[in-house]
Amino acid sequence: MNVLLLGAGGHGQVVADVIRAQATAGEDVRFLGYCDDRADTLRASLGNEILGTLADSGTIQCDALIVAIGDNLVRSRIFEHATQSGARMTVAKHPSAIVARDAHVNHGSMICAGVVINTHAVIGANSIINTAASVDHHCRVGNHVHVAPGVRLGGDVEIGEGALIGIGAVVLPGKTIGAWAIVGAGAVVIDDVPPNTTVVGVPARPITR
Repeated sequence: MNVLLLGAGGHGQVVADVIRAQATAGEDVRFLGYCDDRADTLRASLGNEILGTLADSGTIQCDALIVAIGDNLVRSRIFEHATQSGARMTVAKHPSAIVARDAHVNHGSMICAGVVINTHAVIGANSIINTAASVDHHCRVGNHVHVAPGVRLGGDVEIGEGALIGIGAVVLPGKTIGAWAIVGAGAVVIDDVPPNTTVVGVPARPITR
């Protein structure tokens, strides 16, 4: 399976490495290249791995796409446009990740190195579970979410669509993070977080954006 990445920035290059690791581990998957609107600039560092702009992606023969962009809102818009145009999405899952047999990861999501996803957890479409994050039992992670490196989600946590859980944050069991909320790096969430709210600190408290 040839996989084209939409986005060639830092996160896109991480996802390319994930796919290469899958291939090295014997999976039938191949990193085909990137499409990015900064194609002319990025060719200096990425060479012929840059295949064109986002608009060119529909003309490039591939088996599946992944939208490898860290910004949740931008990633969601590109993902929705691509899927509405009939594109097939796949999952990138690093061989070092541990995903329970009864966990479910939806299309377009990225499971990075060292991740642990425990029993009965559900990861929505087009979401990022980043390096060494852990998602415990019965968690429900919505579409277009970014769970950043080193995050710890306790059991039965619910993360709403588009939310960002910052680097090293901890969410206690049973808590809910609303859609498009932001949990700051290193925060410890002991209460539910309403939608479109930013919380920071230990314990996490709302701030005005």
